Amino acid sequence: MKILSLFCRSSVFHGQLEQSRVRLYRVAYSWCHDAALADDLVQETLSKALKNAGQLRDPEMLSSWLFTILTNCWRDHFRQFREMEDIEDLEDFRHAHAITPEDEHAQTQIVARVRGAVATLPLGQRQVLTLVDLEEFSYVEVAAILSIPVGTVMSRLCRARRALKELLQELAPQQAAQLSRIRRVK
Repeated sequence: MKILSLFCRSSVFHGQLEQSRVRLYRVAYSWCHDAALADDLVQETLSKALKNAGQLRDPEMLSSWLFTILTNCWRDHFRQFREMEDIEDLEDFRHAHAITPEDEHAQTQIVARVRGAVATLPLGQRQVLTLVDLEEFSYVEVAAILSIPVGTVMSRLCRARRALKELLQELAPQQAAQLSRIRRVK
């Protein structure tokens, strides 16, 4: 009977890991802006989660536990490949994907502007912003995931939101100026 319950728990655990893959990838990509690296980070995170499944004490904390592993994988990447990172390649990558279908053009522009604004934020602010606003973790969970105090989470989030507001407000007048050029003639 014990073997059957372990097998069922294992299959449920595997299913939960598979469901978390998209969220993990989204956060990893927002941190590194490199699809291949984000995929590698998620793969390493899931591999470590499977390997260390016995360390998870509370199954309800699976999401926080996975994002903590992702954060540690991200830090390990910097330790290993610090001198290999080229900022110019990241800039070229961000601008290389500007082609979109016509029916999704407006939505894609907004998403690109927001992503670009988020990318200009310092890494600490970017991490806190994505975990709180995109992944809806609580401040306490984010503090645990990133191993920083809750007050630091709140101050980084405040600075990140203020910076985003300023960056995105600068883009809004451009749209208003374009709309004002259209004239109606009766």
